[in-house]
Amino acid sequence: MRHLAAATLLSTLLAAAPAGAADLNDYPTAARADYVFACMKANGDTRQALEQCSCSIDIIASILPYDRYEAAETVASMDQQVGQIGTMFRNSRLAKDALENLRRAQAEAQVRCF
Repeated sequence: MRHLAAATLLSTLLAAAPAGAADLNDYPTAARADYVFACMKANGDTRQALEQCSCSIDIIASILPYDRYEAAETVASMDQQVGQIGTMFRNSRLAKDALENLRRAQAEAQVRCF
């Protein structure tokens, strides 16, 4: 039953049709701010980090529509869980694809902003 519920949640999160993220400003301000705050903590809490981290989320947003970003972040969080739920997320092709897409967007942001 848990497998079915988790699989349904994952497929719902990832089922959105690809959209041109560059044409959308669909990231909520709070999501952008959360990203920037966490990024700044990891990069020294400087003015330069603020600029680089702001650039980074803008690049990610231009590559991934928000629903896909949110799904990938959910998968990344679930991926750290122990037990059956964590294992299912780690072994799911949809979860792996979501994380791979997020990692590619983050790599592009790293190259362009840092």
